[in-house]
Amino acid sequence: MTRPLVPRYGIAEWYGQSFRDLDSSQRQTLARIARDDDAEPPTCPFQHRRPCSKRGGVCSLQRVQWAAPDRMGPSAGPRVVTCPHRFDEAGVVVRWLAEIVGFDPAITQLAREVPFMQAVANPDRAAGRIDLVLAQTAGDALDWYGLEIQAVYFSGPGMGSEFDRLSHDVQLQPPFPNKVRRPDWRSSSAKRLMPQLQVKVPTLRRWGKKLAVAVDRAFFDALGGPSTDPVQDLDEGEVLWLVPAIDADGRLARGHWEMLSLDESSQKLLAAETVRRIEFEQALQSRLQPLLHSRQ
Repeated sequence: MTRPLVPRYGIAEWYGQSFRDLDSSQRQTLARIARDDDAEPPTCPFQHRRPCSKRGGVCSLQRVQWAAPDRMGPSAGPRVVTCPHRFDEAGVVVRWLAEIVGFDPAITQLAREVPFMQAVANPDRAAGRIDLVLAQTAGDALDWYGLEIQAVYFSGPGMGSEFDRLSHDVQLQPPFPNKVRRPDWRSSSAKRLMPQLQVKVPTLRRWGKKLAVAVDRAFFDALGGPSTDPVQDLDEGEVLWLVPAIDADGRLARGHWEMLSLDESSQKLLAAETVRRIEFEQALQSRLQPLLHSRQ
């Protein structure tokens, strides 16, 4: 293979294990599981030993450099979480949130997938949920915070060809990623997370409640990163941003947090610049095809 000019994103964690720590036999086994929809997946170490529920089992991606002969070289950036269950590790995120909002861990409770919206045609059917709700009670009083978890989608070719190659690869060092794939920050933020906030935050505001959002550091940095003067006063915003990171030992760890208003959060999620006209038209020229065979 001709040496690529730039690093590529490859598997960082697979079925809860560090990809680099797997030997070729282990990689072959996991690749066969990933390719077979009927295979029983390994248990997920991040969600109380339940079976992995993510198709293909890729927990996170990471940019890596090329090393001869077509092998995975040194890392070239942080891990990017692609499975929401990766945020469940050791209760790091929910314990962190409880500490920030002043909940006593001894009496704090947790609920998952709590119905928040209902279908108009079928009121008994949930049309939207809050991922997690952290709550505590004191007598008849109930206090709680919602928590949305957002992993990152990736764009480019599917992982099928990568799994095919890994199922036959016998070398000790993992192979360099065979295709160009990259995190799709735009789809994960403006197209996915922002509508969730726009629907849920106004209602929670009327109820006198707030919503927390957990994303990894790579995602948050793609949105512009921490504010110049981060606010950590719960009364000064409606959205509590939690930004954990995967440390050098592969463990989820606390990182940055700040409060933002819904408007400020939306501005972050929409952050993008229009390309110049000449750049747009150059890209357009490379994609134009004859109209002869188009269907009217």
